[in-house]
Amino acid sequence: MDKYNSRATIKNTTFFSTFTTTNTEGKTILSYRSKRWVVIIAIHLLFFLSFHIDIQMLEGTLTGSRFLGFHLIDVFTTMQLFLATHKLPVNMIIGTVTIVVVYLIIGGRTYCAWVCPYGLLSEVGEKIHNTLVQKQMIKEHEFDHRVRYVFWAIFLVLALSSGYLVFETFNVVGILSRFIAYGWSIALVWVLAVLAVEIFFSRRAWCRYVCPIGTTYGLLGPLSATRIEWNDNCDHCMVCHDVCFEHQVLELTKAKYDKEREEKGIKRQYVTGADCTLCGRCVDVCHEDALNFKFRLESLV
Repeated sequence: MDKYNSRATIKNTTFFSTFTTTNTEGKTILSYRSKRWVVIIAIHLLFFLSFHIDIQMLEGTLTGSRFLGFHLIDVFTTMQLFLATHKLPVNMIIGTVTIVVVYLIIGGRTYCAWVCPYGLLSEVGEKIHNTLVQKQMIKEHEFDHRVRYVFWAIFLVLALSSGYLVFETFNVVGILSRFIAYGWSIALVWVLAVLAVEIFFSRRAWCRYVCPIGTTYGLLGPLSATRIEWNDNCDHCMVCHDVCFEHQVLELTKAKYDKEREEKGIKRQYVTGADCTLCGRCVDVCHEDALNFKFRLESLV
């Protein structure tokens, strides 16, 4: 996809063309989407190989694992377990702190875009969904994105009141991660059901409105060192809004804020919304290079 010579949006470009983009010299390079897919596949290939041929590099699943002996525990899992049992083993504390530090550096919901296996399925489902909407075969259904905090609270209350990690029964991320590492499970039917909802009813519904894992990492987002940076090269074409399933985080790209920015002398701003997954899709399509990854602590390094 040549972002400099066309303003192709998610609605009128082919899915596979989004795996490449162009640089300022006109050369075709890998897009951030393709880089993310490579990272996700590599992570889960390590899970698979560690179990099946015992290479012991990345053992376990995304819920809880060990990387070269270092414990890594999903933050929301730790929260549920503490509420359900009122205690935490030392290894879980160490693993959770490690994960928190990592995502404070690389970006809170980076987990969603660069680690989560369901994200790959959901991106394919998103393309099918948008095609069906464009052909007027289905209607788009959008809801207030803040409903995710309601689900987040419900699952925590259920853990506290039941003494059981209720969310893990419905966790499509955990189900897929266990399937990749260990093999077939009837629970995959639930994953397909969720994907069907996203295809035929609401774009990226699980990620946008339900998943408490993404919500938890999102709370780290505004504090994280890695963010998307906007600059005033922006011509407000809004293509970035088309490709971003959490487009509310790109509110700052709208022209209505230009006067206020001009008065304050603001030429650059960070996308600081908790919902940003740092997937890089906005960077891939911006023909003015007004959106880029930025490590906020680089001046201190």
